[in-house]
Amino acid sequence: MTKLYAKDHEWVDETDEEGVVKIGISEYAQEQLGDVVYVDLPSIGRALSVGEEMATVESVKAASEVFAPVDGEVVSVNEALADDPGLVNSSAEEEGWFLKVRLAEGASLNDLLDAASYDKFCKTLSEPR
Repeated sequence: MTKLYAKDHEWVDETDEEGVVKIGISEYAQEQLGDVVYVDLPSIGRALSVGEEMATVESVKAASEVFAPVDGEVVSVNEALADDPGLVNSSAEEEGWFLKVRLAEGASLNDLLDAASYDKFCKTLSEPR
């Protein structure tokens, strides 16, 4: 699986473990937020449903909710963000990942976009109306 994106600007990527995905915010989201100064992550073991608030990101501009792009259970969080939330600024789609989730049985990734579709979607957001 390649990286997939939600229209709320989260990304989902497979990890080495079966049924576990890594989640973070997209480069586009990070650029809109500005410098991230704090990330509040959910507890390990928490059940998530698509569209539910799963984390909060505070930047120099504002605090923003981050929504779950998949149904599943939080199995780990990126502890490095507690000491260095700037990882989201420098590497939103790699080192600045937020959490890993074991997908719920029957969880679907069908509503997520591939990179090309997500880029196209983001361009529509910045176009004048």
